[in-house]
Amino acid sequence: MSDDPESEEAEAAEEPDETPEDADAEVESDEAEDTEEAEPEGLQHGDFIRLDYTARTVEDGRLVDTTDAEVAEEAEVEADQEFGPRTIVLGEGHIFDSVEADIVGKEVGEAGEVVVPASEAFGEYDDEEVRTVSKDKIPEDDRYPGAQVQVDGQQGFVETIIGGRARVDFNHPLAGEDIEYEYEVVGEVEDREAKAQGLIEMLLDMELEVWFQTDTVEEEQIVEPDEEEADAEDEEGEGGDEDEGGPEYETVEVEKETLYIEATPQLTMNQQWMMGKQQIAQQLTQLLEVDRIIVQEELGGGMGMPGMMGGMGGMGGGGGDLEEALEEADIDADELADEL
Repeated sequence: MSDDPESEEAEAAEEPDETPEDADAEVESDEAEDTEEAEPEGLQHGDFIRLDYTARTVEDGRLVDTTDAEVAEEAEVEADQEFGPRTIVLGEGHIFDSVEADIVGKEVGEAGEVVVPASEAFGEYDDEEVRTVSKDKIPEDDRYPGAQVQVDGQQGFVETIIGGRARVDFNHPLAGEDIEYEYEVVGEVEDREAKAQGLIEMLLDMELEVWFQTDTVEEEQIVEPDEEEADAEDEEGEGGDEDEGGPEYETVEVEKETLYIEATPQLTMNQQWMMGKQQIAQQLTQLLEVDRIIVQEELGGGMGMPGMMGGMGGMGGGGGDLEEALEEADIDADELADEL
């Protein structure tokens, strides 16, 4: 190293100064490298997967749920359900959070085992949820220990009945139990109709025929004024004139992506469907990215009667044809409704 100050200054002058453009390019390069490094691998939230699983209590190994028919048979579980892998969507709360966290990042064919704590599973046992109620609140046929009862809108199990009082446990039957969850990811669902069928099977525990279709429908839309009209309206507004007309509407034809679901007697009587069809419709609309859902019932002679739910929120003017048909058949609509 030279001791000459002039020599050091000359060397420094030869080194080019870093421009702001160079600094920005370097930052962008670093961000790109970080993005590449952070690219997630394996299954992620939003993926539709087929899952085999068996859940048991940690303490005594009681079967909680399973997709394996042999496991259910060994546990002497009487069920009408079809056993087999179930379709779930990661990130939608279809399984316990800790199990989902274990699945994310894995590949199809991989398996795992997770212990779900009671607080996450069915809650901790709460002694205050065991309460004494009047025996009269329990139907006579259910006045025995172990009976499942509904009291003041809350479900519980009878512990004892003494005199005119009943001791009822309103805790979940599995409250306080840690759950051991064994699973295997057996597939990823890519086909759109298979996604819809799998979701319906998971939500309603039944198989239904579904199909997608793009429909052209009429819709009322606000007429947007052109720039000259908008400027003229603004000038009138500044002058103090009130807009008495309000927005103008026009009927236009638009395309709607529709999920059709075949209605069956089993669907009509399904308790989950009757109690939560709007919530189910919302899930299907969001996860399958459709504009609306139509549940279609096939009647005699090939006539279909669609009933819309979910996304679009109503049938939209379809009632007139039905009323005319009833009048032509000399059927009183109110009497028919009473009979139904």
